[in-house]
Amino acid sequence: MFPAVIVHEVSHGYVAWKLGDPTAKRAGRLTLNPVPHIDLVGTVLLPLGLILINLISGGGIFIIGWAKPVPIDPRYFQDSERGMLMVGAAGPLSNVLMLSLAAGLGRLLVRVYFWTFQGGQGGAFLAQFARNGLETLIYFLGVFVFINILLAMFNLIPIPPLDGSRILSYFIPYRGKQIMAQMEQYGFLIILAVLFLGGNVFFGLIRSLWRFILGPTWALFM
Repeated sequence: MFPAVIVHEVSHGYVAWKLGDPTAKRAGRLTLNPVPHIDLVGTVLLPLGLILINLISGGGIFIIGWAKPVPIDPRYFQDSERGMLMVGAAGPLSNVLMLSLAAGLGRLLVRVYFWTFQGGQGGAFLAQFARNGLETLIYFLGVFVFINILLAMFNLIPIPPLDGSRILSYFIPYRGKQIMAQMEQYGFLIILAVLFLGGNVFFGLIRSLWRFILGPTWALFM
């Protein structure tokens, strides 16, 4: 999750910097070092709490979290609305790029796996060690694809402060922009309500996309 979330946030700051906003760069947020991006509640306390609840209850609760939002100042942009559109879209697009690269590499490794080991059992110690390592890497890539689909789709929900609201704001009239701004203070509660009411449909769609991208052969490792 760390590389997926961190690249997502850095993408926001990088695009803003390219559009003339130095805020994220001055704050030291254009880095892949996870420490500056850690949010005490969203990155540490909430995920650990949900993991603990899962361990106690036997599972069934989806684990969510977030990184510290990258600071953006749209006053630096020549066109603030278009700038926020591009900055908002950068995060989900980075996740789409990462899952595409991971899926491509994973499919290649699956071919190598079956070509080398033919899906068989046994073998010398070094061969078995290499096989187990390759299986682990393929599994990791599959989970990485899933996490990036989740982050991309979740952030495209058009509810403030998610990226989807920044994208939608570009296309709606001024009155709609006012409503979106008013919603932002209650955004997190609205998001939780949406996930609670439609979570099964949302996560079912994500799992369907995950299986479609992986393909039946790769799915054997999941």
